[in-house]
Amino acid sequence: MATLLSVNVGMPKDVAWQGRTVHTGAWKAPVSGPRLVRRLNVEGDGQGDLAGHGGEIRAALVYQLQSYQYWQKHLGRDDLTFGMFGENFTVDGLPDDDVCIGDRYRIGGAEFEVTQPRVTCYRVGLRLGEPAMASLLVAHHRPGFYLRVITEGHVQAGDEITLTRKGPEELSVADTDALLYLPDRDPAMLRKALNIPALSPGWQQSFRELTAAQGPERTPERAGEQPAGRQPGADSGWPGFKPLRVTRIVPETPAITSIYLATTDGTPLPAARPGQYLSIRLTVGTDAPTVRSYSLSSAPETDTYRISVKREPHGTVSRRLHATLRPGDLMDIAAPRGTFVLEDGTRPVVLASAGIGATPVLAMLHRLAAVRDTRPVWWIHAARGRSHHAFADETAALLAQLPDGHEQIYYTATTPQPTDPHTAQGRPTASSVAALGIPVDADAYLCGPTAFMDDLGDILRDCGLRPERIHTEQFSALSAINPGVTSTATVRPHQPAGPVGTGPLVTFARSGITTSWSSARASLLDLAEACDIPTRWSCRTGVCHTCVTGLVSGDITYTTPPLELPDAGAVLVCCSEPTTELVLDL
Repeated sequence: MATLLSVNVGMPKDVAWQGRTVHTGAWKAPVSGPRLVRRLNVEGDGQGDLAGHGGEIRAALVYQLQSYQYWQKHLGRDDLTFGMFGENFTVDGLPDDDVCIGDRYRIGGAEFEVTQPRVTCYRVGLRLGEPAMASLLVAHHRPGFYLRVITEGHVQAGDEITLTRKGPEELSVADTDALLYLPDRDPAMLRKALNIPALSPGWQQSFRELTAAQGPERTPERAGEQPAGRQPGADSGWPGFKPLRVTRIVPETPAITSIYLATTDGTPLPAARPGQYLSIRLTVGTDAPTVRSYSLSSAPETDTYRISVKREPHGTVSRRLHATLRPGDLMDIAAPRGTFVLEDGTRPVVLASAGIGATPVLAMLHRLAAVRDTRPVWWIHAARGRSHHAFADETAALLAQLPDGHEQIYYTATTPQPTDPHTAQGRPTASSVAALGIPVDADAYLCGPTAFMDDLGDILRDCGLRPERIHTEQFSALSAINPGVTSTATVRPHQPAGPVGTGPLVTFARSGITTSWSSARASLLDLAEACDIPTRWSCRTGVCHTCVTGLVSGDITYTTPPLELPDAGAVLVCCSEPTTELVLDL
């Protein structure tokens, strides 16, 4: 008979960690007497990060006496006390390889249902003083699991634990955890996981993505409601940078110029998917090379790429390109990459942009027009006015080639002329977008300033489009994901403090920082954080893949081998360091 050995609770508190403050509820301690368990948590308990812990699906965390005994021996420790793994219930007799997702248990006056394994998180390592603990829990198949409250009631140490219903498919907690985080997945087990109604929505979505991928070539977002972000790895092409020749330079507006590129020997260029971008490397003066990324702005052909560059008032690279670049010049270019791409299918398509953000969706429009795609297509674009409206004639001609093309233009600073068809003054509004009649099953691709994408994304969701079908692209640093770390003032990326490193140059392409590697750094993630570059991570041990980052050029080595390698062209920055000069899409 399984037994509840300890009920552990603790309210969130601020903990100092690596010069930062983490708000966490990982500090739990045993309590005596009965405790009421309600729908969201145990009486007297709280969670610091509700994105990955707590809530109705994760009301209580369970860990086993047998796992405590295992870790005491494996870690050589005799100081492990109940609650140290962040669990609410320490139990005897419910091992992770026996308990199944969907199992229901009666404990005292309450009934519970198993919903998912523990989310991999650095905070369990913070609590135990074992930084690798998140990885060890997965690798040793001892994660623990979460419960949903079916019937509220009181529980206390000493209560018997009775199985009241076995979950469908009988997929154990340990097997479910391995199915998400470890390689060599069994497709049949993935299908079984999706047949378990009790499995939490985050894990269900991850397994749906794994099933759709049907192979190791794509890595889905891991569960735990911490989005991993898309991997901007190259699909094909050449490693690192190679010279391409400028064949033409064409002004599009007073501020935007298109640059046409070809190989130096006339060989075909690798195919690129519409929406992908090129990274260019340019040395300005005596400084270290600078890397910038620009979308391909036309359907990639076998002999030519086209990028379109806006001259920014304070943009070192863009001003240099506009002022000095000439046909015949050579440019160091990395192969096409990026996952903001037009997907095949039959659903309607919305291509929406503002300003220079038109470039990736223009490439998508080229592809649709080239095959005279029969899908309904809406082209939505915002510009300051007619003189700033790049590619106006080009997009009109492309839309005319589509059987079901629609156009809506917004001029934000000038009044449209009667000769400007389908053009309104102002910005997209809920009423003007709703009037376009976009079907709710459409796929939308948005590119432009963050405020534009946020506002239009909200409008499209209000029109009924599903959030997962609204895709966005931005070339500045992505928003940070640092679970539990309390907010601090935003600081522009900068060179790291302290002595200059003597190792290979590391370039963070999105953030515009190039700095030398120092062996004093624990990882590339550590270096990025020292530069105040927005970063994304959760486990910090190579498990969750939240930190996955596009590798534009160079080589790395893993200081801690990840449990599953990322896709080719990507790297886990939380557990790696450079072995050569490196360019990261970060």
